[in-house]
Amino acid sequence: MERNRDGYLSPLSTRYASKEMQYLFSDNHKFRTWRRLWIALAKAERQLGLPITEEQIAQLEAHAEDVNYDVAEAREKQVRHDVMSHVYAYGQQCPDAEAIIHLGATSCYVGDNTDILILRDASRLVLRKCAQVLRNLSAFAEQYKDLPCLAYTHLQPAQLTTVGKRAALWMNELLMDIENLEFQLDSLRLRSVKGATGTQASFLELFEGREDKVKELEKLVAESLGFEKCVAVSGQTYSRKVDAYFLNALSGVAQSACKFATDLRLLQAFEEMEEPFEKNQIGSSAMPYKRNPMRSERICALARFVIQDAVNPAMTAATQWFERTLDDSANKRLSVSEAFLAVDAILEIFINVTGGLVVYDRVVRRRVMEKLPFMATENIMMEAVRRGGNRQELHEALRQHSHAAARAVKLEGAPNDLIDRIAADPLFPLTREEIDAQLAPEKYVGRAPSQVTEFLREEIAPLLARYPDESLHAELNV
Repeated sequence: MERNRDGYLSPLSTRYASKEMQYLFSDNHKFRTWRRLWIALAKAERQLGLPITEEQIAQLEAHAEDVNYDVAEAREKQVRHDVMSHVYAYGQQCPDAEAIIHLGATSCYVGDNTDILILRDASRLVLRKCAQVLRNLSAFAEQYKDLPCLAYTHLQPAQLTTVGKRAALWMNELLMDIENLEFQLDSLRLRSVKGATGTQASFLELFEGREDKVKELEKLVAESLGFEKCVAVSGQTYSRKVDAYFLNALSGVAQSACKFATDLRLLQAFEEMEEPFEKNQIGSSAMPYKRNPMRSERICALARFVIQDAVNPAMTAATQWFERTLDDSANKRLSVSEAFLAVDAILEIFINVTGGLVVYDRVVRRRVMEKLPFMATENIMMEAVRRGGNRQELHEALRQHSHAAARAVKLEGAPNDLIDRIAADPLFPLTREEIDAQLAPEKYVGRAPSQVTEFLREEIAPLLARYPDESLHAELNV
């Protein structure tokens, strides 16, 4: 199909989001779901005694997938109402069932219930992809759990950690996001059949005042669409706080991805780690040597979009009047769909990057050894005290030697000679070999390796057991 180059096309659909997520927000999925809902309603109403025939339902089912858009769109130009236009179009295909389509329902029966179904299915897709990221990072953390590296506080070198332990930090935040989104899914309820203002008055009229049948109708429709529960009360719409809750959960995923990508961008600048770089990839149009962290940068860019987008449903929920106003609709069409599409794009890149992370072990170790003498001073001091040294005198000597060595490094560009200074100081009753023995990086990582092992076993493995290994791979468009 020739691409439209004269009108606006969202980069979320042309460059970033997966076909699977795009389909969930497509016209075909939306309007086919409307028809599923009308069929579910008709079946439940027939089951509860309304004069609806099997033949009518069979006709509806025969045209559940082949939406006649031309008829619906022509009708909408006349009546300016999308739901009634599609009721009309469906009725043209199903003349015997025309009279019972949408029976007792209001527009939100198809609109809101469809939105809830999309929230459910899109969230499940997000969770599958989050699980794949964790699976990638789990293997990475296991591989590098013992490799010491510089840790940073205030972006200044601090006590050592390990490459695998840092990966566990990335994983832990994504784990929190998964648990949050799972909670929202577990709490999600179908709107089902509530009527024009949520009172179910039209359905009570249909069933001649039988409240038990109206309640059963609600239950039957929900169960046919995979829901055990419906919202207890509603106005015309389900509470727009639901959208706010879900987009906050998506914002959490975006935050975690952005944190990972930011760390990786910094590590790539330090030349310790890199995102995958393809054989023929160009890093810079002007500087051929460059290997820019373009994928991580894209994650950060899309994450900012999602994080700020989460404000939209919050504002919508806060400004609804009474049982509903339509000012939610235009905002909701953009904010909810684009949040899911953008998070999907983020996760596609996240999967791609974590599936091919590169670690430069020797650079990592070199950078550790450049700073380790400063970090080892306490251990050297304690060993010297055990050999009879005075703790206070040794502390002052180490302070002076450290500052002098740091000054030489910063002002003269000299190598770090702190250990040479300590070895030459008679105040320290240690040989050079004994001092060097304190410079094994593994002595300074604490419980990092065992923390990784425990975290993978106790937190990550049980979660991944809930998500079958689909071995998802993301191939980026650009």
